[in-house]
Amino acid sequence: MLIKVNELLDHATKNKYGVAAINVMNYETIKCAIKAAEIERVPIIIQFYPGFDTYIPLTHISYMAIDLAKKATVPVAVHLDHSASFEIAVGGIRDGFPSVMVDGSSLPFEENVKLTSDVKRIASVFDIDIEAELGHVGDASIEDDIINANKYTDIDQAIEFVERTNCDSLAVAVGNAHGAYITEPNLDFDRIKKLRDVLDIPLVLHGGSGIPDEQMMEAVNCGMSKFNIATEYFNAMFDALSEKSKETANRDGFKLMNDIEQPMIAFVTKKIKLLNPNNVTV
Repeated sequence: MLIKVNELLDHATKNKYGVAAINVMNYETIKCAIKAAEIERVPIIIQFYPGFDTYIPLTHISYMAIDLAKKATVPVAVHLDHSASFEIAVGGIRDGFPSVMVDGSSLPFEENVKLTSDVKRIASVFDIDIEAELGHVGDASIEDDIINANKYTDIDQAIEFVERTNCDSLAVAVGNAHGAYITEPNLDFDRIKKLRDVLDIPLVLHGGSGIPDEQMMEAVNCGMSKFNIATEYFNAMFDALSEKSKETANRDGFKLMNDIEQPMIAFVTKKIKLLNPNNVTV
């Protein structure tokens, strides 16, 4: 069943589990992620990075994801990831996404507030959930982006930012970064706890691929509710394609696309279990 992102994240926050937010790119990636959620009887978020629109238009992927979500036997939310401008975010609303992230984190604080507030005003008209970001969730291949606490989310700024923008959820920088980590991250759990204490909206962890399992579980216990997974999922898809293509002696593309399903489902299932320490089911 299709559910609003913020309704799902509110449930996760109250029941102390993390929602796997799986980045997708086509039918197979959506279907496998939802099948894993159905196996575990746990909600999931399907999300799309707008930069992938050169591969598939936003209207196509949003329609496909929403249609599959409606037919799922567990709650499934659909979300547009990292919209770096007003035009991209509003374009995502136009193209059917019921939830959109507006990412002004690279801008000065006041400009981030204005961008997020402007998008939120448009989103409110159409009952669209808005995720924002404060702090610098940078590149995992740059060590300074991971270890430099000056780039992390400031507690007092976060309070002001949420009050002024009225965003529905907030992505925070706490030692996490996007892509493949050059060095093992060490999440700032004290900062997560403080943010959870002072904010009344769900917290989001970007760069969930490659963070050690014990840190992911501790982040759930500290109050993080949404965990973005992209790099590892696409790696799992690539590995499955590489391995299964060797087994398809007759070069049957249809068989190959069916054969990669189980490894991809298994990957998402593992992440869902990891983020659900209290064994919540629906």
